[in-house]
Amino acid sequence: MIPKAERDWAMFSHLSTLLSFLGLPLVNIIAPLVMWQMKKEEMPFGSSQAKECLNFQITATLAILISIPLCFVIIGFLFLIPIVILDLVFTIIAAVKANEGVEYRYPLTIRFIK
Repeated sequence: MIPKAERDWAMFSHLSTLLSFLGLPLVNIIAPLVMWQMKKEEMPFGSSQAKECLNFQITATLAILISIPLCFVIIGFLFLIPIVILDLVFTIIAAVKANEGVEYRYPLTIRFIK
């Protein structure tokens, strides 16, 4: 059984990325990075979830950065909208799973940090 404090920490590492939807640039990467670094020694579940979140947010950010210039030739909108929707949906699913104490692995994620 994973302690509630650790499950909460894991859940908040996922939910912290939603601050980027409020217009705070790169907080979707900085928040899980800071949370992972702070608790990587004492909370293995929280640390692994923050790292998983960080990997997904880096992947999503790169996909968005690639899609933005493609918007000038219209095709970027076909990628940008689904990326943003999937980011929101996967983040909410991950937060719920983390709160339940279940290891969640984001689909379509490049594992930059092992």
